Amino acid sequence: MFIKLNRKGFTLVEIMIVVAIIGLLAAIAIPNLLRARINANEGAIKSDMRTFSGANESYRAAQNPPTYAADILTLTTPPATGPSYLDASWVEAGVKHGFTITYLVAAAPASTYSLLGTPTAAAENTYCIDQAGVVYGPTAGVAPTAATTGCAGGTAIGG
Repeated sequence: MFIKLNRKGFTLVEIMIVVAIIGLLAAIAIPNLLRARINANEGAIKSDMRTFSGANESYRAAQNPPTYAADILTLTTPPATGPSYLDASWVEAGVKHGFTITYLVAAAPASTYSLLGTPTAAAENTYCIDQAGVVYGPTAGVAPTAATTGCAGGTAIGG
């Protein structure tokens, strides 16, 4: 009188074991993904700072007398002839790749400037670039600072 029913499926214990394994894998992978995101943001801001420096040097070369741009808007606005020096993603005091961008320039005719990238929640280190075209990063936990005369402190970094 035994009736064998074709019951297919998983038991509660089997499902709990699979969920526990998935949770363990997520606990291992998520911190690594967050660290990779921070590294990507920091690499992107350093690259963007070099792009900004090149754009500002191009702007300066086109001016008579030579002077750096008074603000970021000047570099993103197309001149009468030709394209703009930077794309529209650049905004004064805006956030770019998890960094708040601050541009400081000397009085006209400006011969010095600095661009400071201060981290938000998606980044860790502060970076600065000035008229020398060198990106400065933190030294022993001390972040570089920016002034109208250029970057101060920090260590020159490459790559």
